[in-house]
Amino acid sequence: MVFWNLEKLDLEEFRPGIMSKAEIGSNLIMACMEIGPGKEDTGHSHAFDQCGIVLEGQIEMVIGEERRVLHPKEAYFIRSGVRHGWKTFRDPVKLVDISLKQPV
Repeated sequence: MVFWNLEKLDLEEFRPGIMSKAEIGSNLIMACMEIGPGKEDTGHSHAFDQCGIVLEGQIEMVIGEERRVLHPKEAYFIRSGVRHGWKTFRDPVKLVDISLKQPV
């Protein structure tokens, strides 16, 4: 069993401008991510559900036909197969994201 203190969690570079720490179990992946300012994912989809909660900052999420700016303590849920994307603004965003682990 693993416990995280989200205020003291050491994040490592996942992609340029995105720091991350992930725990990968048999069925789930839990990731804490800090996404730098001015970053964007224009959209993608995948064959698993995904959800998360914003801890710090603001992020615009596009899920299917819905678009919303999320603030701390707001959450998102993305159903399998639904196209989704996001963008950050002038401040970094910290969030926890959970998804199903896919077979290799």
